[in-house]
Amino acid sequence: MRVEARRTSQKRTRIAVLGLVLVVMLVSAALPLRDYLAQRSEIGKLQLRQQQAQARVIALEQERDRLQDDTYIAAEARRRLHFVLPGETAYVLLEPEPVPEAEAAAPGEGAPAEAQAPPWYTQLWGSVRAADRPAAE
Repeated sequence: MRVEARRTSQKRTRIAVLGLVLVVMLVSAALPLRDYLAQRSEIGKLQLRQQQAQARVIALEQERDRLQDDTYIAAEARRRLHFVLPGETAYVLLEPEPVPEAEAAAPGEGAPAEAQAPPWYTQLWGSVRAADRPAAE
């Protein structure tokens, strides 16, 4: 009986040592595995950023090529700066500004005091007449 107890005790010890070795191996493999997965994720992000940068470079090169074309420059000058060639007549159409409802109301219908003021030329003539009079001391 004693021999069997010793053998089962040795088996248990061997199983415990084997289990301990397996746990140590798993723990020692987990840290490098975590670092490996983090690095793979970082590589994926960097590759995406590289692709975006390459697309931006291509777009900028196309823009540079367009800006070196004289016809494109002339068209942009005409469109943006309203340049015209000699002998041409330029017309610029302006969008009318929307009138707020308060200003659109008739002067007698609760319009602001500015709408009921006399026209500018009347005010100008009044100031000219007042300037002709000598100052009262």
